[in-house]
Amino acid sequence: MPFAIDPSDRKLVYISAAAFIVLATALAFFAPPSREQASPIPSIYSVDSNGAHAAYLLLKQLRYPVRVWERPPNELPEDPGGIVLVLADPIQPPVEKDRAALLNFVKAGGRILFTGSMLTSFFKDAHSSDEPLESSWQTYDSNLPSNFTAGAPTISLQPEAEWTTIEPSQMPLYGPADSAVVVSWRVGRGQILWWASATPLTNAGITHDSNLNLFLNAVGSENGNASKQPTIFWDEFFHGQRDSLWAYVEKTPVAWGLLQIAILGFAILFTFSRRSGPIAMPATVSRLWPLEFVDTIGGLYERAHAEPAMVGAVYQRFRSLLTRQMRLPLATTDAALAEAVRVRLGWQGDELGETLRGAAAASRAAKVPPGDALEIIHRLESLEEQLILKRKK
Repeated sequence: MPFAIDPSDRKLVYISAAAFIVLATALAFFAPPSREQASPIPSIYSVDSNGAHAAYLLLKQLRYPVRVWERPPNELPEDPGGIVLVLADPIQPPVEKDRAALLNFVKAGGRILFTGSMLTSFFKDAHSSDEPLESSWQTYDSNLPSNFTAGAPTISLQPEAEWTTIEPSQMPLYGPADSAVVVSWRVGRGQILWWASATPLTNAGITHDSNLNLFLNAVGSENGNASKQPTIFWDEFFHGQRDSLWAYVEKTPVAWGLLQIAILGFAILFTFSRRSGPIAMPATVSRLWPLEFVDTIGGLYERAHAEPAMVGAVYQRFRSLLTRQMRLPLATTDAALAEAVRVRLGWQGDELGETLRGAAAASRAAKVPPGDALEIIHRLESLEEQLILKRKK
């Protein structure tokens, strides 16, 4: 059954929706452009000075087989021969399965161009310094001729780390042996080329000295044969890029917008249900408590210190019941009443006579302690129960 909305509520909803649309439109058109600080990540999507958009476009224009890689390392091709993976200053550390996948990729014949100070996080046997360096632009000469230094006798970069110990499988291409900034490292059938920073492939550094030739040598074929140009996988996975719709959406304000719409819808639904739902009457608590009268009377006697009157009321009631059952006049004395009970009912002891004398004295007294008055009343009630039961037998 459809719910009917009150005209006043419908008008309120329309006004709120119109105000929301107007504010959103005004914010979109008149909000000042954001002035974000230049990103230090050498991403192919960045056109900042530290970005790598120019290097990626250059490879495209030179018809190099290059593609963006936004998948985890364990999804790399099983046969990595003829593939170069570019890991330019990754910012997210790898998990154990990522390390194992990259190591297997290199051992099986793949090549990795790695830049920055996080090499030891990806390859445990690396000897680069862990702590990032803060240095200015520096110029380095090549140490020896090789495929990676061909046409690049001098390079300029801003080192973020240094290679401290050279193993037999490693070759320092630029910089001193104890603090090399470019190292070639053989691992299994593959190779790792490490740069101390991504400066030679960034938008601001690719044109310095022979940085362009160093970059093209790093991603080109080992023997310079253009017909065997390897496929280049430019990694953006460790820059935070994910090849999924949700990974894209969570970096935009869309998620927050959907959350705000959900909150607004819930508020409208809650308001409508509160106004249009069934009416439930609150439970009524009865004030007619069974012992309310007893408590009230007891409180009055307590505040008035009327213990003698309470004893007198119970005493007179007891005498009235007893004289009626014994067929005696109401003016019969307590002693005569007790004697009649002893003779007619065979009552033994003086408890009845003593209780009647004590109750009569307390009823005529000016003040009786509450404890004594309560004890006399209990004795009278106990005698009443015993005498009635005895008479019934």
